[in-house]
Amino acid sequence: MIVINDFGAVAHAVARAREEDLLHLAGPEGPLPPTGTISVIGPGTGLGVAHFHRLPDGRYHVQATEGGHVDFAPVDHIDDMILARMRARHRRVSVERVVAGPGIVEIHRALAALENRAVAELDDRTIWERGMSGEDSLCAAAVDRFCLSLGSVAGDYALAHGARAVVIAGGLGYRLRDHLPRSGFATRFTFKGRYQQMMAGLPVKLITHPQPGLYGAVAAFCHAYRGTTT
Repeated sequence: MIVINDFGAVAHAVARAREEDLLHLAGPEGPLPPTGTISVIGPGTGLGVAHFHRLPDGRYHVQATEGGHVDFAPVDHIDDMILARMRARHRRVSVERVVAGPGIVEIHRALAALENRAVAELDDRTIWERGMSGEDSLCAAAVDRFCLSLGSVAGDYALAHGARAVVIAGGLGYRLRDHLPRSGFATRFTFKGRYQQMMAGLPVKLITHPQPGLYGAVAAFCHAYRGTTT
């Protein structure tokens, strides 16, 4: 028996994923790099962050993290407003407060305040449903803003990990699979000042395996006890 972090299991799934289980989102087309570090980011009810490093002989090492709890870094005046509003309610604002499913509520409220609009208080599920269907323009704008923030933090983790590629995972990431390529996700991902050109050269994928956690748990067991890489 082994004990494994849930998002560590997802990173194992990404490390073993077939090319057809990885949907291209941004950056260069083609498979994931055969060697080097790959960041794995998963928005859901929280924000999972892990990375793995693949060696030339096919072996790899997964590192689970608590990266979802680093500080949220605003990029523009709307991010500033979101941060200010959340700081009034929380002692400290982590990226998980914004770039996870429940964070859409505060994004929605901030956009309403910015437009001086009086809107009904909606729960996160309703905002996601109305926003992704396009039936409510403010909810749709909140979804777009979420994608921008996800692009920013995914790029930050890639820089911090020294990654050669990034894979988006998580239940919410999968639901956004059609929306992310059409959003400002890629623009924010590369918006890293002097490193913009380097960031544009990193492939960004989304894992589409239906059960990456369970698949990854099995992969982690094989990795620990059999030393297998396939």
